[in-house]
Amino acid sequence: MASRAGRHAADRRGSAQAERAARERMQTRTSGAQCQRHASALRMTSAFVTKRRAPSVFIARQARMKVDLDIASKSLAHRRVARAQLAALACGLAAVVVLAVVASNGAATLALITALCALSIVAAVVSVIAAARTQALSTRNASRDEARMMGIIRSSMEAIITIDEAQNIVIFNPTAERIFGVPAAQALGTPLSRFIPQRFRDSHVQHVAQFGATGISERLMGRQPVLFGLRADGEEFPLEASISQIREDTGKLYTVMLRDVTERVKSENALKQSREELRRLSANLQSVREEEKTRIARELHDDLGQQLTALKMELSVLETELTSRSGTREQIDAIARLHGMARTIDATVASLRRIAADLRPVMLDDLGLAPAIEWLANDFTSRYGIAVERSIEAGDAVFTKDAATALFRIVQEALTNVARHADASAVDLSLHASSQHYVLRIADNGRGAEPDASIGTGEQADLDRPFGLIGVRERAHMLGGSVRIDTTRNQGFALTVTFPLQTVQQDHTHP
Repeated sequence: MASRAGRHAADRRGSAQAERAARERMQTRTSGAQCQRHASALRMTSAFVTKRRAPSVFIARQARMKVDLDIASKSLAHRRVARAQLAALACGLAAVVVLAVVASNGAATLALITALCALSIVAAVVSVIAAARTQALSTRNASRDEARMMGIIRSSMEAIITIDEAQNIVIFNPTAERIFGVPAAQALGTPLSRFIPQRFRDSHVQHVAQFGATGISERLMGRQPVLFGLRADGEEFPLEASISQIREDTGKLYTVMLRDVTERVKSENALKQSREELRRLSANLQSVREEEKTRIARELHDDLGQQLTALKMELSVLETELTSRSGTREQIDAIARLHGMARTIDATVASLRRIAADLRPVMLDDLGLAPAIEWLANDFTSRYGIAVERSIEAGDAVFTKDAATALFRIVQEALTNVARHADASAVDLSLHASSQHYVLRIADNGRGAEPDASIGTGEQADLDRPFGLIGVRERAHMLGGSVRIDTTRNQGFALTVTFPLQTVQQDHTHP
């Protein structure tokens, strides 16, 4: 009986083992079928992605995508891991899967994903391929942008130099080669200071360091002072520069755009020299004209004036002689004509004196600037009926001849413009000294001009007005002065001229 019981137990154990073996074979067949379905799904996904024309950088016409589930591994441990992965997927559990997307050039992008089922694998594959596609586009765009930027740098008319934080050159474009006379191969890796004159190198290093500390991304060309560069042959030349900075993983990079302005500076200097020569010529012409006016005024006043006075005296004597005789009608008519001639001579003498005074008032040389301005204001009022309110505080100043002439002519021109163009009824005239300047101001209450009126565009409609104001400006410039115009439409016109004291006063140490 004991042996029979043992046989029954052995049969039961064998039957249980057979059942377990059958279940394992069934599970293996089920897992194999599910694995085949998974592979089919992956092939469909691969075909779908290929038909959607994924970038050829990563997927060729015949997509060489493969999913490595470690099944092909020769290691028994690897095969067991693969079976565990498949069993987990078959049961709807999570499994870690390694995907390798092989590019047409043989490179592979590996990704670890966690899948829940076959559909999750499909979605994961699509996600990986989409990420690869995005990376491909990004890389291709970056390459295209880099090529475009290098093309711009190489074709730029300005010299473009990029330096690192140590101020060593990392980019040196062809224009920089031409300007500095150094090939890029010799410039790359060398300090930028080699292209800066020795006296500016220390300050340049500090300037770049300060610019880097500010965090400002750029400083534009034209807003900085003209700098100087150093060519390979030792020649210094002027240039304009703009600078920008960016930060990368390796540190900051500074890019400088340089423009050789040698020809422009030469032209500017030539223009400036020409302008100064014209001003000296103008000053000389003004001086010659003033001297000529003075000479003519003296001759009119002294010679012609005296002759007219003598003629009037002779007429008076003749008139007296004719009047003392018992006169006939002819004598009476002659006396009347003599009276008319005397009146004409008086008018001629008055006109002569006025013309002489306009040319050069004698009192300007004899009495000084302040009395001459007083006389000019009174004469202006008597001629045009426009009141002039005066405030002249020249103090004890003794003006030089040129300064007195310039100030007098400016006042004369300003009052003439008021009479011709302002349609004013009153004028304020002031001359006073500050600590370092003399300030002359003539303001009227006339029709004024637009607020942007400037030298040469005042309130006038005639063509001679601009030249008068230009003359005012040039006279002021000869004495180192400045001119300012303040005006508003229908609210008057004001001319203010400022002179440095040292240019208008005589030096008392040299009588």
